[in-house]
Amino acid sequence: MGHSFSAELLEKTKKHPCYSFEAHHKHARMHLPVAPHCNVSCNYCNRKFDCVNESRPGVTSEVLTPDMAKQKYEWVKGKLDNLSVIGIAGPGDALANWEQTKRSIQLIRAADSEIIFCLSTNGLMLPEYAAEMIELGVRHVTVTMNCIDPAVGAQIYKHVYYKGKKYEGIQGAQILLSNQLEGIKMLTSAGILVKVNIVMVRGVNDRQIPDVVKKAKELGAFITNIMPLIPAPGSVFENSPQTSMKEINEMRNACEIDMQQMRHCKQCRADAIGLLGDDVSQDFRMCVQKNCEPPAKPNFAKQYKIAVTSKYGKLVDQHFGHAERFLVYTVDGRKVGFAESRSVQKYCLGMAQCDTEQERRDGIIESISDCDAVLTMRIGESAKNRLAAAGIESVEYCYTIESGLLNAMDQLALKEAKQRKEAI
Repeated sequence: MGHSFSAELLEKTKKHPCYSFEAHHKHARMHLPVAPHCNVSCNYCNRKFDCVNESRPGVTSEVLTPDMAKQKYEWVKGKLDNLSVIGIAGPGDALANWEQTKRSIQLIRAADSEIIFCLSTNGLMLPEYAAEMIELGVRHVTVTMNCIDPAVGAQIYKHVYYKGKKYEGIQGAQILLSNQLEGIKMLTSAGILVKVNIVMVRGVNDRQIPDVVKKAKELGAFITNIMPLIPAPGSVFENSPQTSMKEINEMRNACEIDMQQMRHCKQCRADAIGLLGDDVSQDFRMCVQKNCEPPAKPNFAKQYKIAVTSKYGKLVDQHFGHAERFLVYTVDGRKVGFAESRSVQKYCLGMAQCDTEQERRDGIIESISDCDAVLTMRIGESAKNRLAAAGIESVEYCYTIESGLLNAMDQLALKEAKQRKEAI
């Protein structure tokens, strides 16, 4: 089934970093965290960290009102000449917070008629709000659709809240899927560019992904984005196998026969700002707390050395206690450089020995004593305290090593700036 889009929309899309590979290193986007609530409980999400659908860890340092969102937009627009897209991607679901989302768009649209608006949603409320979205001038929508079989959906979604009722299992998954299909069709029929996100969970929905892509094409979607499962701590899938980038790329290659594949996704924070892969949101924190002071500006000139726990050298996907090597990186400003790999024994050898062999553990910490921080998927309190006593910061994170290193650097720089301020 063929679908055509207006020349004007396609021209604008050349400035959208998520829909255009050529745009992602030239044009900046800004995510407004005005949507804190979610109406679907995904097994790959931990609501403590918000939703992996929008980003992993999907965190935001603040939740804004629509008026604050407009103020922040004006601040960022005045600093970033290449800002082209305003996105609302959580930290919950844009349509589960429709009044806040709509008001934010209205306020910013009144100030800037040319800015591109983009919404991210699980699709549950698409049939209800699609017409209003179109009327507001939203022309790019991302829908996360992980399956086309409700039985598979029942393994991915714990429950769905729809029109005041809670639905579980196949029933909840069927409602979600039906609304996703109907909503995507409504959007594409109106000439809206839809990106379909798919979280690949090995042994759950991986075999069905080619069919999801075919269905997305049939519905008129513009592009699909197959993403790796990140086993978020505290989620139902926290002990599920990490989806490797090799598996992801093989699936993308297979599905590219049917439709265009996004290959540069960063699964950004709900308050991300700047180029993909170069998040400068730390420089634009609003002061949500009454009478608080803005954070001191980080000193990005210093070089930091950071040890990373990673199974395959791509993602921060390993518990500190399970690591048998540390990948050591230097981070200077916003440049990342690999230094070396250091082999170690496991910090924890199992329950029987987990509170013994202190000499071995001291040796492990000594092996990274020259590092400013450890970047790891998860770490226990005892190990964290031992590292802190050695002057090593612990940073828990779960996505690409590069984005994690930049995040860790931001935390280190802000902590040092705060310490300098307190010392004055």
